[in-house]
Amino acid sequence: MEQIRAGDIIQGPYWPEPVELNLVEAMGPYVRIVGRTTISRRHVDQVISRTEVQNFQVSTVAADFKASPHKVFLALEALRYRYASLYDPLLAMNISKVDPLPHQIEAVYGYVLNLPRVRFLIADDPGAGKTIMAGLIIKEMKLRRLAHRILIVVPGHLKDQWRRELKERFEEHFVVVDRSIMGALFGENIWSRENQIITSMDFVKQKDVLASLRASHFDLVIIDEAHKMSAYHYGNKVERTARYRLGEALSRLTTHMLFLTATPHKGDPENFRLFLDLLCPGFIATDDLLKESILSQDNPLFIRRMKEDLKDFEGKPLFLPRHVHTISFDLGRESPQEKDFYNKLSSYVQTQYNKALAADKRRNVAFALVILQRRFASSTYALYRSLQR
Repeated sequence: MEQIRAGDIIQGPYWPEPVELNLVEAMGPYVRIVGRTTISRRHVDQVISRTEVQNFQVSTVAADFKASPHKVFLALEALRYRYASLYDPLLAMNISKVDPLPHQIEAVYGYVLNLPRVRFLIADDPGAGKTIMAGLIIKEMKLRRLAHRILIVVPGHLKDQWRRELKERFEEHFVVVDRSIMGALFGENIWSRENQIITSMDFVKQKDVLASLRASHFDLVIIDEAHKMSAYHYGNKVERTARYRLGEALSRLTTHMLFLTATPHKGDPENFRLFLDLLCPGFIATDDLLKESILSQDNPLFIRRMKEDLKDFEGKPLFLPRHVHTISFDLGRESPQEKDFYNKLSSYVQTQYNKALAADKRRNVAFALVILQRRFASSTYALYRSLQR
């Protein structure tokens, strides 16, 4: 008992690595030891007999100042970076290969990172740089030790683009998980093995994949094109799509959650309220409360800026102004031949469409017939090329 005290680092047969002591308490013929392992940082709280304590070895730390100066410098830099976020509130921005714009800095540091628990939707117009905002959030939360395990769910065609941008701009390495990766690691849960993952929304929504995902936990989940996770209210029944059920599962297995989309609202307030329920279930109880929060611009769950609102540091607009004009066109008077052709095409499509639906397994034909009308609405040449193909 006399040879060990709080602050000592001891070694013994009870632990595979040295233990740093925080408390040594005498309990008659026993001694209570409280501390943590020096490498894995695992908590230790054990009662051991005094006889066994006598056999413990007390480690001493002696500085011989013989280490390589380069290694000492790297160690000090690592320690400095560990606490850098306490002194530099824009650390991620300053160490990444990006030049963020005012609206990006505002969204990341003025909204998202001010939340004690990130559950947020960034719904800016296309071209606002939502990927850059997501990268800054990832970097900053890692530096602040708020996120270690990160999952990014995106449409299938954007997986490689996300991986490339995060690597080139933020030096963040993500593993793309798909069916081939899961097959190569059969019998192992890939979601628990990797800490930074990018995957496809339509891949991970599959039942067998989603079942393995539910066994994992992430600190941060980011979903691009999040509006695809939709649910609809019909009378007293809520119809949830497979993507929406994926969103519900992801919401339960993560601490922080970020949605990205340029088209959050489909014109149905109830659909939008159910969408926000994925971020914070029950936060907005009725459509009226949602409408009121949007009108007053006082909703802590999302931010939306239009292209006209985005400016650089000098206050100049980032995008040219949009001017919308509706031009009337009388097809029958200005192009009677096109009108006649369109009517005949419509009659043909309607007749053949009904025939296709009546036949078994002919829905692909019905869809192709409807496409012909769209082609003709574009131009007669587009229709001509479609018929050739």
